[in-house]
Amino acid sequence: METGENSRQLTSEMAELARRRLSRRAALAVAGAFGVTAPLAMVGTARALTAWRGGSLPELFGEFPLCRAATTAQGLSGSMRVLTLAWNATSVCSSAAPVAKERGVFAKQNLDVNFINFGGSTEQLLEAIATGKADAGIGMALRWLKPLEQGFDVRITAGVHGGCIRLLGSKSAGITNLESLGGKSIAISDQASPAKNFCSIALAKKGIDPVKDVDWRQYPADLLPLAVEKGEAHALADNDPRTYLWLKDGKLNEVVNNLSGEFADRICCVLAVRGSLVRGEPAVAGSLTRSVLEAGDMVARYPAAAAEVYSAYGGKGSLEDLAAMLASHTHHNHPVGAALKQQISLYADELRQVNVMKRSTDSRKFAERICADVLS
Repeated sequence: METGENSRQLTSEMAELARRRLSRRAALAVAGAFGVTAPLAMVGTARALTAWRGGSLPELFGEFPLCRAATTAQGLSGSMRVLTLAWNATSVCSSAAPVAKERGVFAKQNLDVNFINFGGSTEQLLEAIATGKADAGIGMALRWLKPLEQGFDVRITAGVHGGCIRLLGSKSAGITNLESLGGKSIAISDQASPAKNFCSIALAKKGIDPVKDVDWRQYPADLLPLAVEKGEAHALADNDPRTYLWLKDGKLNEVVNNLSGEFADRICCVLAVRGSLVRGEPAVAGSLTRSVLEAGDMVARYPAAAAEVYSAYGGKGSLEDLAAMLASHTHHNHPVGAALKQQISLYADELRQVNVMKRSTDSRKFAERICADVLS
């Protein structure tokens, strides 16, 4: 098959995948059939951008089941409720927040949501939410669960999406799978990073002790690929947008990501609300949660348009790269209620097994304590 024909057929296939919202694994299978790396094959998004600009929200999303569920509740009555949401503007994981703001989803729920770009530690962020300096925040579950074990008055109300953590191995060192990392070094940005926690879980499931059998070496985040290139580490673990962009350079293999295998339906990012708001104004907490989930469905359906919105808030990467990242994540997957508690409990079990959380922590009771169902 000629190269041009390959490209045209791939474009058609990937556009169809995006319309059907198939899993990332299905996208990988189609891309692999043509010898193309899936993140680089997310094409045909300009039409989606035009459609979003040209159509009204009810017209565009009326047939979308999750969006119908998200919009059944009416907005809050009375004057517009002002809230503050803490997030990291460099994290593509949080793109649903600016989409909700710029596309009127918050306003439809009678919410005026202001953003705080928070760059401090996770403990400082959770304390800010717990004490009312912020009303809510979006962050990564595998970074938040250990601090939440300490008892912050913060409640997780929904999973936001999955798919932004990647473990990349050196091609020159022959790192192609988890088993090849026994006795090797992995570069990370910090010892409590969600990428390290996820990879520790993945390694343990393969019988590799993440404490004794792997050497975790810490470097500034932007220097992780340099550490691998210089041979100081054999692999690196981090999250998008950095890992997606590093993978494009062609020197690294994607060994595993947090949608691989049994993790296909897992979420990595969560929305959390201060406990006093959940208890005192459950309707407000519900409207905020509903808005973020509806915006997540919009990101899943129109990643190119979402990339354009997010890039205006400081998103790193070209519009094409950002759209491909968003398309490779599962922004349509946002469990709430019992499904959310099940995922949090499972993560807690796994973090206990790799000695991140206390062995004495009851995972089920922990999930019950830190999760709140504000949409029932």
